[in-house]
Amino acid sequence: MLKWLITLIVALVLLSALTPWLRRLGFGRLPGDLQFRRNGKDYLVPIASTVLLSMLLSLIAWFLR
Repeated sequence: MLKWLITLIVALVLLSALTPWLRRLGFGRLPGDLQFRRNGKDYLVPIASTVLLSMLLSLIAWFLR
């Protein structure tokens, strides 16, 4: 359980650090990504970007196997 928690924290930190770079590439602005503002705060729900990144990482893992 502890290994999964550490992995999740590391993944979230990496994703947070890479977000500005990924946004320049177009991730977060794909059709299917939700962005809304409520009470002066912007919220982003990158559904399509998450699916696309998951498919790319799965493809890379498949090739490396």
